[in-house]
Amino acid sequence: MSGLRIPVDGPDGSGTARATNVLAPNASPMTLDGTNTWVLGRGESVLVVDPGPDDDAHLRRVADHLGERRVAAVLLTHGHPDHSGGAARFAEMVGAPVRALDPRHRLGDEGLNDGDVLAVDGLEVRVVGTPGHSFDSLCFWLAQDRAMLTGDTILGRGTTVIAPDGNLADYLRSLDKLRWSAEMLEAEALLPGHGPMLPDPIGKIDEYIAHRRQRLDQIRQAIRHGARDAGEIVEIVYADVGESLRAAAEASVAAQLDYLKNL
Repeated sequence: MSGLRIPVDGPDGSGTARATNVLAPNASPMTLDGTNTWVLGRGESVLVVDPGPDDDAHLRRVADHLGERRVAAVLLTHGHPDHSGGAARFAEMVGAPVRALDPRHRLGDEGLNDGDVLAVDGLEVRVVGTPGHSFDSLCFWLAQDRAMLTGDTILGRGTTVIAPDGNLADYLRSLDKLRWSAEMLEAEALLPGHGPMLPDPIGKIDEYIAHRRQRLDQIRQAIRHGARDAGEIVEIVYADVGESLRAAAEASVAAQLDYLKNL
C-alpha cells in the first residue's frame, strides 16, 4: 500500500505518508499560495526540499515543525530565490548541507544530478533531471509514496513560465520524461512547488503537454496574421491575462519564439 492512501495532515493541509508541506508566506500571482517547503521522512532523520524565500519566520516555522528530528540534507528543485533564498540560513539553523544541481547554491561537497538516489532513515528519494523551467530544474521521486516532487516544472494550478534561464525545447523533453516516468512507476501524486497536491499525475502531465502544443499553434497563427513581436503576440494570444502577469506572458512568448526559430 502506498503512502498516498494514508493522508497525513501537516501544518498546511494533507500530504503523503512521508511528505508534509510547510507553506511559505510569499503568495503572489507567480507563486500562487506561496512556496511549498516539503519535509520528507518520518524517522529521526529527514530531508527538507525548497526552504523557500529568506523569511526568518518561515524558516523558524519549518525548524519548529521538525521537532527533534535531524535534517540530513536540504535539497533544491532549482535556484530561483522563492525556492532557494532561505536555504543557506536554514541550513545553518539545522546544521545540514544544501544539495543542488547548480554549484552556486550548494553548501557542502555534494551536489545533485539526474539518477542520484538519496537514502535517509528508511526513505528513498531519486533525483530526476527536468531542465526547462530553469536550466537547473530537478524533480524528486519519493518511491515509497509513489509521489513526484515537481518544483516549478508542474504547478498545482495553472502552467509554469519558461524563465530566462530556461529553455522550451528542454522543457518539452522533460514533460515527456515525466510522462513516461509517471506511467512506468505508477505514480499516484505530484507534489508541486506551488499550489495543491495533484492526485492524477498522468492526466496533469498530458494537460501540460497539450497546453504547450496549443500555445505554439496559437503563436504560429498570430504570426501569420501579422503579429511582429512578443508584445503584439501577447495582445492576441494572452488577451485575458491581467497586467500583473503580462511580463510572465511576454517571457513565455519569447521562449516559444526562440523554440520555433530553432525548429
